[in-house]
Amino acid sequence: MNETEYLIIGAGPTGLGAASRLNERKQDWHMLEAVDGFGGLAATFKDERGFLWDQGGHVQFSHYDTFDRYMNLALGADGWLPHQRESWCWVRRRWVPYPFQNNLHRLEKEDRWKCVKGLLDAAESQRAGTIGVRKSQIENFAEWMLATFGEGVTEIFMRPYNFKVWAFPAEQLDRGWIGERVAVPALKNVLKSICTGEDSVSWGPNAVFRFPQSGGTGAVWNAIGRMLRQERISLSTPVVHVDVAGRTVETAGGARWKYRQLISTIPLDKLIALAPGVVASDAANGLLFSATNVVGIGLAGQPPEHLRTKCWMYFPESNSPYYRVTVFSNYSPNNVPLPGRQWSLMTETSESSEKPVRHETLVEDTINALVEDGLIPDRSAICSRTLRRLPQAYPTPFLGRDAVVHPILRAFESRDIWSRGRFGAWKYEAANQDHSFAQGYECVERLLASGEAEMEPTLFTPTLVNGRRNP
Repeated sequence: MNETEYLIIGAGPTGLGAASRLNERKQDWHMLEAVDGFGGLAATFKDERGFLWDQGGHVQFSHYDTFDRYMNLALGADGWLPHQRESWCWVRRRWVPYPFQNNLHRLEKEDRWKCVKGLLDAAESQRAGTIGVRKSQIENFAEWMLATFGEGVTEIFMRPYNFKVWAFPAEQLDRGWIGERVAVPALKNVLKSICTGEDSVSWGPNAVFRFPQSGGTGAVWNAIGRMLRQERISLSTPVVHVDVAGRTVETAGGARWKYRQLISTIPLDKLIALAPGVVASDAANGLLFSATNVVGIGLAGQPPEHLRTKCWMYFPESNSPYYRVTVFSNYSPNNVPLPGRQWSLMTETSESSEKPVRHETLVEDTINALVEDGLIPDRSAICSRTLRRLPQAYPTPFLGRDAVVHPILRAFESRDIWSRGRFGAWKYEAANQDHSFAQGYECVERLLASGEAEMEPTLFTPTLVNGRRNP
């Protein structure tokens, strides 16, 4: 029987954040990871032709001084490439800068007026209280979109795009996750943009970001993992059972670990199944999530002129399966095997029970749409194509999420099991790489201090954390 004070399940950003803090505080800990590598959903893979692909459109930006310190330790000052975000929306056969709702001057005049009229109607309805319910009483994301933007922006962009992202109707989504995720422009700024024709593109926390020079996003987490004491890490060691009463974990290889505190970063529904008796087994049934299908297309030559400076693009319309396309070779020339002679596009297509995907035709459907949308000018230039499906990619902010998730988290905490991370805590608005690392780091701080939930602001007060710089 192996023994440790703090046992960590999962070597993604959350588990590595926890391990890093335990290491700093010279505590006794051990980490179990199911696969042979670090990073979890933030890992990078190489296809058979040598092209690198992240598992989705990851970029590096931060709300935390501590996270930035670790990122600098991981790759050094020379290991990063800085980027000014250039993101666009492909709507009505034209490019509109992101955020769409801030740049309505780019639309045809009929669509422009439809959007402005909707914004005016929404503002007037809010003032008069005639929208049915005031914003403070709005229950779901669909109502919030209509109350905030009116019919034009909602129907042309917000509703179709968000269904393509979330793979669930907006009526099934809560509004509590929105925060800094959705730009809400002041009406006067919208009108100013229309009158002056000036683009407004600086909104959001990722207006400036950085990306690893080599190795993709996964290089960061491999480096963080390798900075830790390797004898405390067991890779290729999936957990198959948690004995809550006995405080032991069993692995697929038959090893058993006894712990005092367990930090789990695996999906909460999986933890419920592995640790029977803490909550009802059917508690996991209400936890909605979507899958993502990442299609990577490697091409010979150089990107067309209109893509040479673009970072990523949003696609709300139904001609394409994908909701986002990243010019992945623009992030780093080393994302392709022959820099300067090849380039790459990475697409993301969501999937759920409400939005099924035909996997057998997805790559070809994606290529056809990329040609139709003007992103691949020459189909014969394609030299690599790959598909990777992430069965759990986005924790859905479903209606009543916190009322479902928080009691489950508290039940596990009462048994000294701390479920944290993107899917461990099921909180999308606190699930970026920096948030996830912070969740693990802050959880350890709370455990070492025998503190309360206030010591974990990222998980329990994400709006506060996202609205400030956190030392």
